[in-house]
Amino acid sequence: MRISDVFKEGLLEKRSDGLLQLWKKKRCVLTEDGGGDSGKVKELHFANMKTVDCVERKGKYVYFTVVMTEGKEIDFRCPQDEGWNAEITLQMVQYKNRQAILAVKSTRQKQQLLVVQMPGQKTVRTPQTRARD
Repeated sequence: MRISDVFKEGLLEKRSDGLLQLWKKKRCVLTEDGGGDSGKVKELHFANMKTVDCVERKGKYVYFTVVMTEGKEIDFRCPQDEGWNAEITLQMVQYKNRQAILAVKSTRQKQQLLVVQMPGQKTVRTPQTRARD
């Protein structure tokens, strides 16, 4: 991981999945792909995140839930002035936008390959390419 890829790092509290649902402090690193850091770390990649949900301010904490694409919900909290929920949301939206742009570019490249110039004949166009003309 390059240092320029790190958007935010520090402590974030995660609610445990156990019966008591205790809050455990975790060292977190927010990077361009949403991954974590070196060592014993669980990475949450933006590709696997659906949304940041249920943002609530209570006392000195902001509580929020990261909803994963498979439906799993992970609860976090941080001091109000830390802004982890906002930074995660912002970086996730930027990641999803980059993925959408790549998908559009890929689709356009595939459509361009559908336009075939045959020797001695007119250009053959598919319905998709005619719609753009």
